[in-house]
Amino acid sequence: MRPQVRFGVLGPLRIEGGQAPGPAKHRTLLAALLLSAREQVPVDRLMSVVWDDRPPASAESVLRVYVSALRKVVDGIRTVPGGYLLDVEPDDVDCHRFERMVGEARRARAEGRVAQAAGGFGAALGLWRGQALADVESSVLRRTYGVPLEELRLTALEERVELDLRLGRGAEVVGELRALVGAHPLRERAWVRLIEALHQAGRRSEALSAYQDARRTLVEELGLEPGAELVAAHQRVLNDTPEAGAGAGTRHRGGVPVRGGGHGGERGSSVVRGGVAVDELPPDISDFAGREPVLGWIAAMAGERAAAPVHLVLHGPPGCGKSAVAVHAATALDLPDGRLYASLGARPPGAVLEDLLRSLGCPDGAVPPALDDRVRLYRSTTARRRLLVLLDDAADEAQVRPLLPTGPGSLTLVTSRSPLAGLEAARAYELGLLGEEEAVAMLAGVAGHERVRAEPEAALRIVRLCGHLPLALRIAGSRLARKPGWTLDHLAGRLGDERRRLDELSAGDLAVRGSLALGYRGLPDPERRLLRRLGALSAPDFAPWVFGVDLEPLAEAGLLQSRGLDEAGQERFGWHDLTRLYAAERLSEEDGGPAGVLAAIAGEILERARQARASLLPAEPGTGRTEIHPPGLASPGLTPPYPTPPDLAPSGLTPPGLAPSDSSVGFGFAEEASLATGWLRQEARWLSAERRFLAACVGDFYRAGLYEAAWRLAFYLTPLFELGAHHDDWHATTATGLDAARATGHRHGEALLLRGLADLHRAEGRTDAAAAALRAAQPLVEGLELARITLRLGQVQAVESGAARQRPAQASETGSPGRGEGRGAEAERAFVRALRVFEQAGDRRGRADTLRALGALRRDEDTLRRSLAAYQELGDPRGEAEALLDLARQQLAAGRPDVARDCVERRLSVNRRLGDRLPEAVALLVLAEIEAARGDGRAATEAARSAVETFTAYGDRRNTARALLALARAELQAGQLNVAVETLRRTMGEFDGLGDPQGRAEAERLAQEARKWPDRHI
Repeated sequence: MRPQVRFGVLGPLRIEGGQAPGPAKHRTLLAALLLSAREQVPVDRLMSVVWDDRPPASAESVLRVYVSALRKVVDGIRTVPGGYLLDVEPDDVDCHRFERMVGEARRARAEGRVAQAAGGFGAALGLWRGQALADVESSVLRRTYGVPLEELRLTALEERVELDLRLGRGAEVVGELRALVGAHPLRERAWVRLIEALHQAGRRSEALSAYQDARRTLVEELGLEPGAELVAAHQRVLNDTPEAGAGAGTRHRGGVPVRGGGHGGERGSSVVRGGVAVDELPPDISDFAGREPVLGWIAAMAGERAAAPVHLVLHGPPGCGKSAVAVHAATALDLPDGRLYASLGARPPGAVLEDLLRSLGCPDGAVPPALDDRVRLYRSTTARRRLLVLLDDAADEAQVRPLLPTGPGSLTLVTSRSPLAGLEAARAYELGLLGEEEAVAMLAGVAGHERVRAEPEAALRIVRLCGHLPLALRIAGSRLARKPGWTLDHLAGRLGDERRRLDELSAGDLAVRGSLALGYRGLPDPERRLLRRLGALSAPDFAPWVFGVDLEPLAEAGLLQSRGLDEAGQERFGWHDLTRLYAAERLSEEDGGPAGVLAAIAGEILERARQARASLLPAEPGTGRTEIHPPGLASPGLTPPYPTPPDLAPSGLTPPGLAPSDSSVGFGFAEEASLATGWLRQEARWLSAERRFLAACVGDFYRAGLYEAAWRLAFYLTPLFELGAHHDDWHATTATGLDAARATGHRHGEALLLRGLADLHRAEGRTDAAAAALRAAQPLVEGLELARITLRLGQVQAVESGAARQRPAQASETGSPGRGEGRGAEAERAFVRALRVFEQAGDRRGRADTLRALGALRRDEDTLRRSLAAYQELGDPRGEAEALLDLARQQLAAGRPDVARDCVERRLSVNRRLGDRLPEAVALLVLAEIEAARGDGRAATEAARSAVETFTAYGDRRNTARALLALARAELQAGQLNVAVETLRRTMGEFDGLGDPQGRAEAERLAQEARKWPDRHI
């Protein structure tokens, strides 16, 4: 007969002698008060429960209305400071009575009163009328109370069945156990009890069949082989050995089954009391793969003979395999006094201590009720023992501190999403993702080695789509193991859709979404909101300035990871791609999507990008400002043009664009010059550090329909891409920016991006495409912007003419006029027209840029010196540096290499002050030509080799090929024939890879020259 109680939550909500409240939120409120009977429940907690962590602004006043309505149904609801309290006896609520009765049954079992204990468990289980909180609509209550109650119910049922088996009642419980494994097919202990019951009932063949069913279920659903307890039960059936209360198969400590056996010298066993081993570790994973560095670290730390206990923390993002690593490492460690295990989660330390004390042999009745007393007893109990304690899924330091053993030589392994930086004397290890080989090995271990070997490329795709995350890989492997008809390519295709990826990464009770949800739900409201807002971004990493908040709390929760300091000195934070998808999913479901978030931060992002661009192209029209001031300094008000085109390099070299900027020259004081240069260098570093983030934002803005923000940001980023030769980013953002400008019908924005596209084509040596982009831009603009387009067209024509690319040795050669000279004349006319417009408008920047282009084309020293003076007046060090380089080329062509060398050295000084590595490499190639003209082959070789190294490091293949050609010339001049031959072979391969037949032909011509050297044949 079911015991009588006044209130029930173990099933639908029930009130004795009456009906439960009708409205759903009233039921939720009553359930929350019942679950904390006679305890104060804060208003904030009740609002979180009733509105499922999303209370409206009016929640507190509405809650008072709900309480008033409940008081008409239930007596004893009291208002207390900060909250409410339901004044009822805990035993009048079925869940509290259930917990008490389970505790009494366990005490009876510990005292050897087996039949009484079995009856006690049965009476406690009789309180259940269905699923806990069955009609209460609160995921917070179900997660916090419902799930632990259901787990206790299953555990009590298993413990009662185990006692029934000891009493010889196996035949009576078979039906009940079949229902249990049907409802919980992944619960190994239920299968163990079913096999034991069938065996005890003399139904041996059915017991063996039950084991096969259990094994097939575990392999198909989880990709896991049965654990040690299930295998042992199977072996007893095979050997026809009965399960004894304290026999060889399973020993008992106070009526509680304990795995293992043996004495202190045996591996994997330990002596704690009466020769009985205490080993509570979960089963190790049979297909564990990799992780050698962390396993070695744990072994080394455990091997230290310290006078104090050793505490180790494994931390990392959700799903990275912290628990699996800890269990695997702990299984290999021998400590003489036992191995304890506790899964922490949200459990209070007092409850965990109760379990640990029982495991250490403390009878139930001897466990003190107060936390401080439990801590003292635990510390005294562990003080003379060498224990291994595995504390899994710790929330924070306060939860862990009371659980640390005190015995010298003891080892505590703690897993947590947080590094637990405040945990005294603990050493931490951040567990990252699997390497590619480890990840493939793990996938093969779960899905099958033959299948992975048959489709290696698809396996790699799955690994990458899972982001090398162990949990995701285990789920993917389990799905393949469960679906023998699937190919790996099929699963990779399903995972390829970002919108479905989290749905696909679910198998049984394993789910990436569920793992992430645990961390998300454990965050306070502000951090949850912040994570959702971050879900609007597709960038792989970001700095705190984006939202103007501290990101450290999310890193502490394991949902973000610190990437260290970037080149601008900011701490950057990144996240796993699956975390990003989860955050985006929460943003879509809870806040309606990314558009609102992106609209709110677009202004700050655009302003920061505009200011950084202004440090490369100061006072540029079209960016919303007409002048820019370095911090603490005055700068002349200017009306300059848009970005200066790339320079024209010797020997066909196409360097990255070098745009004018504020200068350290022209302020008048050395300390101000130093400050200005430092500011410019810092701004360039900031822009470089944020490159990937800003490039991703262009696409984010476009997908959110923020078209103007998308095209403006794409435009602001072009000089960064030029300066660093980031051509892939340049292509992608320009294409998106053009689509955005056209979507809004913004003709001027379209023209600006077409001009940037032309610069990109010219940097890649595709002058026809550059000219086409500029001609497409011409009808869209007029006035000064049209003059800037004209200037660009002239530079394209100058490149085609080859006038600015002639080597010094060719400067005196003459010939009949041809297409090249015609193009040169067209370029000169374009420059003259543009110069006239700029001078009439008083545009000093446009004038400086055009004078430099005209002087470079004509190789006219006077015009170049006028451009140099103009840049100095503007206070633009990068423009000054470009003019100096053009002057160096002009002086070299005029036969004055020493003067040319001085110009290049001044140029290099500016580049190095600003930290402009690629422009420095361009200048080094000119220096190599100058040193060759001065007859110093060794100096020429060193300069060219340094340029090759820089271009190679930056992935600038076109300029690497040109620099290799210059290096081969210098090596030939220095008499290094064999080295030059190898350099030329590499050079030809680079030009072949680029699809540049002209470059290849030039390298072959140089090889022909080398053949003329005596005693050498190529």
